[in-house]
Amino acid sequence: MRTVIAFALMIALLTGCTANRAQNGALLGSLAGATVGALTFKNKVSGAAIGAGTGLLVGYIAGNEMDKMDAYDQSRVVDTLETTPSGRQTQWVNPDTRTHYEAVPQPPRQYDNGRVERDVTLKARMADGSTETIYARAYRQPDGSWQLVQ
Repeated sequence: MRTVIAFALMIALLTGCTANRAQNGALLGSLAGATVGALTFKNKVSGAAIGAGTGLLVGYIAGNEMDKMDAYDQSRVVDTLETTPSGRQTQWVNPDTRTHYEAVPQPPRQYDNGRVERDVTLKARMADGSTETIYARAYRQPDGSWQLVQ
């Protein structure tokens, strides 16, 4: 049983690099649920199966909500890049996390290959009072929209 859990944790860590938070939550939730179920039920196999299913659902729901919060903030950054003049500040509050953001886009740069990039500085003030400064870069896609790269 220990080798199975160790192997599953290794897979979880290796696949976590490419998965979104909903997928990571589902995977980690199912592993945790299977472990708890196997330890608490008399029938270890059925306990692990029930725990894994429950953990999968709960983990996916939690991770999916985190992805939605990230998507909201990312769409606001893209709106800022599209509509805010260079050096001007845009502010918003994420309604789910209550994080306050201040974004200041920099002038766009065009390279010889035709690629247009623009940097943006984000200052985030979380609900607990802590602050973080984030530097991001985006490039203009062929369809005219901005794609964040960092």
